Amino acid sequence: MLEKFLEYLALEKRYSPHTITSYKKDLDDFFHFYLRTESSEDITKADKKIIRNFIVELSENHISKRSINRKLSSLRSFYLFLLKIGEIKVSPTEGISSLKFYAEKQIPMSKEEMEGLNEHIFEQGHDILEQCIVEVLYQTGIRKAELCGLIFEHVDTNGNELKVTGKGNKERVIPISGDLSGLLKNYLEIRKPQAEYQSYFFVNKKGKKLNEKFVYLVVNKYLSLITTKEKRSPHILRHSFATHVLDNGAEISKVKKILGHSSLASTQVYTNANIEQLKKVFNQAHPRASKKEEL
Repeated sequence: MLEKFLEYLALEKRYSPHTITSYKKDLDDFFHFYLRTESSEDITKADKKIIRNFIVELSENHISKRSINRKLSSLRSFYLFLLKIGEIKVSPTEGISSLKFYAEKQIPMSKEEMEGLNEHIFEQGHDILEQCIVEVLYQTGIRKAELCGLIFEHVDTNGNELKVTGKGNKERVIPISGDLSGLLKNYLEIRKPQAEYQSYFFVNKKGKKLNEKFVYLVVNKYLSLITTKEKRSPHILRHSFATHVLDNGAEISKVKKILGHSSLASTQVYTNANIEQLKKVFNQAHPRASKKEEL
């Protein structure tokens, strides 16, 4: 049944290979738990108690609430699929709520920090591939997986745009600056892909497709030059892109489209990123705030 479900995700839901791999890992974890505790391989027979026991064990093993919720979401999708094809009559995940937790606040890079990064990144001697990785992530807001999977034919350096394949295999076109197009053209002069990786725009020094760990390490290295903030990941560059373009007056609906969000609520998170700055402006500009300072 696991294979049928994964096939359903690939063919009908059109999920990306990366997403399907995540589902498979979550379900494999549950399968091994079920086999160990129930001495059975038939997870279609799982009940609500077993699902709860699985959650308890994950918690006792210090798995984060976010990760537990993701595994629970994978199980929900799997058992909904079994309901759909008539393999079960009731989902064992029905009535089981996700764990509550307070998401860690993501603090974007400031515009000043990004200007400092720009000075560092274009210093003579810096690796041009690494420059491209950081600049593309910050100037377009794409995800690290999208950057690694960027197709060669989808990069138009003359028309100044990229075509990106995001979650659910949905494609979107993102405009880029002339300066970024110029940087990408410079990268093409040193790009030497192996035959089997010709279709990918970015390849490493061995000519192979970039992996996400390498992208993370590159971003972390450069952000460490300009900030002491704990979060120095590709996602922070995406977060910073969204925050900065919204601060500069970009329409939220257009930013939503560029980021590939399915709902406006996901994009609205970035409108709250500089709330402290807004408070400061308010306190300086509002008549009552000014009067209070005079007293």
